[in-house]
Amino acid sequence: MTIPAFSRSRLRRLGALVPVALAAAAVSTACSAPPVPFDVRETSIARLHAALRAGEVTCRQAVQDHLDRIGAYDEATVNAITVLNPRALERADSLDAAMGLGEAMGALHCVPMLVKDNFDTHDMVTTGGSIALSASVPPDDAFMVRRIREAGAVVVAKTNMAEWAFSPRESVSSSFDTTRNAYALDRVPAGSSGGTASGVAASFGVIGLGSDTGNSIRGPSSHLALVGIRSTLGLTSRDGVIPLAFDRDIAGPMGRSVDDVARVFEVVAGYDPADPYTELGRGRGDADYLGALDVDGLRGARLGVLRSLVDDPEADTAVIRLFDDAIEDLERAGAEVVDIDFDVFEQLERPGLFCRRFRYDMARYLETLGDAAPIRDVMEVLETGEYHPSVEGGLRSFGRGSADVHPADSDPPCPDFADNPSRQAYLADLVAAMDDAEVDALIYPSWLSIPAHIDRASEEYRGDNSQRVAPATGTPAISVPMGFSYGAYPAGLQILGRPYDEAVLFRLAYAYEQATDHRRPPAGFDTLR
Repeated sequence: MTIPAFSRSRLRRLGALVPVALAAAAVSTACSAPPVPFDVRETSIARLHAALRAGEVTCRQAVQDHLDRIGAYDEATVNAITVLNPRALERADSLDAAMGLGEAMGALHCVPMLVKDNFDTHDMVTTGGSIALSASVPPDDAFMVRRIREAGAVVVAKTNMAEWAFSPRESVSSSFDTTRNAYALDRVPAGSSGGTASGVAASFGVIGLGSDTGNSIRGPSSHLALVGIRSTLGLTSRDGVIPLAFDRDIAGPMGRSVDDVARVFEVVAGYDPADPYTELGRGRGDADYLGALDVDGLRGARLGVLRSLVDDPEADTAVIRLFDDAIEDLERAGAEVVDIDFDVFEQLERPGLFCRRFRYDMARYLETLGDAAPIRDVMEVLETGEYHPSVEGGLRSFGRGSADVHPADSDPPCPDFADNPSRQAYLADLVAAMDDAEVDALIYPSWLSIPAHIDRASEEYRGDNSQRVAPATGTPAISVPMGFSYGAYPAGLQILGRPYDEAVLFRLAYAYEQATDHRRPPAGFDTLR
């Protein structure tokens, strides 16, 4: 028998969670008044660093202000936050002390960050959205979490997600319940990184980390007026991230500006011996992603409209109007925009594009937890009933196969990305089409629909373009805000490039962002002081 979604009060009884509002209130008593008033709402990494250098704010105050925003708004609105970092202020104090001693600031010095609940954190629970892991505290940090902490970031909280990252539609978990869209509380934030998306949009953190197997960084970024990038498969490490499909999973930043996302991407990208896929990208990345940002970066660019992901009879006409406006904006900024005749849906009919390897990959993850692992096989939850009813079908579907036999050795075999003939053929055809058209990148709407009503997430799920090209081909793609449909619902422009063209994507996205300035904060999350 399945169990219902767990409320925060139930989790508190289980001892898995310190109440967010109470924790935020408790830490606030230790905070003194800031030297000069500084508003953290919608602030950027560059602005925060300038304020720290100028003495306008201390790291402790910046972190405290984000904790205060979580305490004031989260539970009553979006339910984006799962647990607070109990040592966030201690970390802030150490950064203030280091700065007082004249030590150099790291690239992410004192940046309050949100981290999705499928990233391992040695000091907070990591549940992957499952009540079965509600007490699981990993022995160490995920590669990306370690990288951002080494660069000076402060992880202030973990964020809610779709259970096991199954759903691109919504962010509902058995461990922390339902996350809502910060722009419309009756709408979904998409999935599975909806907690990071709504949390960053509401300024609960300056920026956050999410993961994307098919849609889960770019889709929620589109629904929350954020910038989110899915890197080339092999350029970034997934070590310590609870997997859905290791041959497709990507982890990375989601933020309010291209500049912020580029700053974090520079920190988290790169080779990791713990992730064998990063051998593919070893030495192939461009380390100066921040340097690629150019306000005139669209001048002379040639972009291809992937028409098969635009001319959909079910597309919302308001979203298509925004996309048409985006084309005009790109052209005004100096780009040449042409149509590309490439049949994405014909490519998606290739056999063997997707391996159902969740059970196998989860078994490898659970092994990293050692003797503390609460389960050894993810399919145990079907017997214990420790899951939200909405994921039963996903468990039975994704969980098919063996926990011990690698998909490449199964019957029929499903090889890893570099050895998968169908995926490599799709990639080759895509790049050939781009080469033939002499385009720098492809463009299309991230979603062809507005966010679904939260109580009709499945019925209203349509137009999810993020699933259709990048995951199968391993190519990089970035979603950047392109306005608000019906004046209310965020929409995203997706820009997709050739493998390892992240610097090109950052250049194009930054120039478009600067030319249009579509980002605006959601209503109802005002400055607290």
